[in-house]
Amino acid sequence: MLVKNLMTIYPICLSSSTNIRHAAEIFSLTEVSDIMVVDEEQNFIGVLSEGDLLRALMPDFEEILGAGGTLYHAFELFIQKGSLLAEDSIAHLIIHNPITVKPTDEVAKIATIMIQKNIRRLPVLEDNKLIGTISRSDVCRAIIFNARRGGKQIVEDGPLPASL
Repeated sequence: MLVKNLMTIYPICLSSSTNIRHAAEIFSLTEVSDIMVVDEEQNFIGVLSEGDLLRALMPDFEEILGAGGTLYHAFELFIQKGSLLAEDSIAHLIIHNPITVKPTDEVAKIATIMIQKNIRRLPVLEDNKLIGTISRSDVCRAIIFNARRGGKQIVEDGPLPASL
């Protein structure tokens, strides 16, 4: 089975000039863990990770100790740092050379990479243009769909149905 048969063709995207507050809102509303970053022509720039965004807002150990050292103080610092950085651009948080895949790559290979590297979503590129993403849940949906069909693989020329 090929990536093009499973990928999400309308991925959530941001520009590198997006501010941290807006990116946090998008993570919260969409519940995705990785957001693709593109320019005006859909050229792929990189990936913004939910974890990287949170790490940028987290106070360091010395800051927590200086504020009293409790979890309450750590959360207060987290909120303060978030407020201070809210209007900053996400540009410095973008992963610029992530693993990418092609629509003609085999899903089994991609699934293996995702598991080995602990990646939840990968960009699908064609000529450096973002044409979609493939996630662990996309792969799971294919497994469920094929299991319901008695293990017979779906045809290579069409995507899976959105709901199973």
